[in-house]
Amino acid sequence: MLRDSHPDILNTVVQAQSIHILGSGMNSERPAHQAILDLNNAGWRLVPVHPRDAGGSIAGRAIRASIEDGIVPEIVVFFLAPERAKQAVQKLLFRFDRETMPLLWFQPGSEHEDVLEMLNEAGFPHIVDDCIVRFVKRHHLSASTPVTVDPWYRQIASEEGDGCSVWTVHRSDEAIHPPTTSLEWCGDLDDLRASQHTVARYIRSLVRVDETLEEAAVRLTLSQAQG
Repeated sequence: MLRDSHPDILNTVVQAQSIHILGSGMNSERPAHQAILDLNNAGWRLVPVHPRDAGGSIAGRAIRASIEDGIVPEIVVFFLAPERAKQAVQKLLFRFDRETMPLLWFQPGSEHEDVLEMLNEAGFPHIVDDCIVRFVKRHHLSASTPVTVDPWYRQIASEEGDGCSVWTVHRSDEAIHPPTTSLEWCGDLDDLRASQHTVARYIRSLVRVDETLEEAAVRLTLSQAQG
């Protein structure tokens, strides 16, 4: 465990571009939801993760169902019950080694003693007994390389029940609720570039030689609307 004043922690937070916040869903009364709002203007790419509310958005940030294969997070914050946090950590341990493991941040109440003991023994960097929002405010931190809140993309099952999929693009100033049909994929441009999810890989395969991935994503939305 590293203390909050450790220079490695300060540097990791300041230099990070993305912060994945597990447990951050649509319920505005939950601290995980409020954390997105509290950190919203500090320059980080905030990534709420909540399986039930995936496909909705908080402050223009798409809620993902999970951290997908291909995505390499920098900081993962756990607003989860201890057992769920344990399961999430186990998934990360399966994917990342000591060199690539993100900084794991356990919000007060999410700590699992077995997990913390294992992380301590293995030397994986992690934070306990501190809130990331209070940490950022206490040290007056912001991202060293601020990023903008970009549009994001969503594919859901058609409401017509015809077996088709609907691909849409959403602006960061839109308030989007989770879909009423099955969510097939959602994410921003960074996710679209890196995710190994079937939908993301398929969209990448449709990029023409004369366009960017972002242009292709918009084109596919327009082509659906026209046809």
